[in-house]
Amino acid sequence: MTWDLVTLNSGYVMPSIAYGTWTLGNGQGPIDQIAQAFDTQYYHIDTAQGYRNEGEVGIALHESGLSRGDVFITTKYSGFDGLDIPTAIRNSVNNIGTPYVDLYLIHNPRLAVPDIPTAWAEMEKVAEDGLAKSIGVSNFGVQDLEILLASAKIKPAVNQILLHPYVYLQQAPIVEYAAEHDIVIEAYSALRPLTKEPSGPLDAPLNEIATRLGATTDQVLLAWTKAKGAVIVTTSSKKTRLEGYQDAGDIGECHLEE
Repeated sequence: MTWDLVTLNSGYVMPSIAYGTWTLGNGQGPIDQIAQAFDTQYYHIDTAQGYRNEGEVGIALHESGLSRGDVFITTKYSGFDGLDIPTAIRNSVNNIGTPYVDLYLIHNPRLAVPDIPTAWAEMEKVAEDGLAKSIGVSNFGVQDLEILLASAKIKPAVNQILLHPYVYLQQAPIVEYAAEHDIVIEAYSALRPLTKEPSGPLDAPLNEIATRLGATTDQVLLAWTKAKGAVIVTTSSKKTRLEGYQDAGDIGECHLEE
């Protein structure tokens, strides 16, 4: 299961596969799902203010018996309830029941109000105050990052974006720009061609490669995403699928028609 740690420009390390809670909702269900993720060696949990399940992440962590340092927690400023960044991050760490998160992201550039430089200065204060070890962004394009970097004292460690073969040509400029500036790309919805857009042009090459490698098509997609240099955020309610995603880390570099 070769999902190595990735060193961020902040100096901290991050597991290169994460269990995402975007679709889990709240209540006992996500607590059980996160516990299952821990059992299958997912020690990077991705949540957000907007997912309304930061508390469930905290409960699952507390009940797991794992120490805080064993788990990398990402959450995001989603602009919910009209809260500003300084208030939202304090609510998030209180919800999770931890003195800090490992990574704090601005969920979308439109949430950077009144503008990106002002919002990013607030994010830098979050890092300076020790509430997040690393800070970053999500769904930012090249122009957004150019604006941010023009005034930043601390570079974003991560940009979390939609990434799969059907959108790769569209996303290639931001993937390349991030690499040039030592910003790690995190990919969400990497399996969308299988889960939401099946029977497309990707099916044939995916099936051919999977057959040749003795792998599943979802493993091939994850290997392709890893080969693009991205950290992966994925999810499943099925333990066997989670185990299969872990095994995808051992698949060699995959090339698909883009």
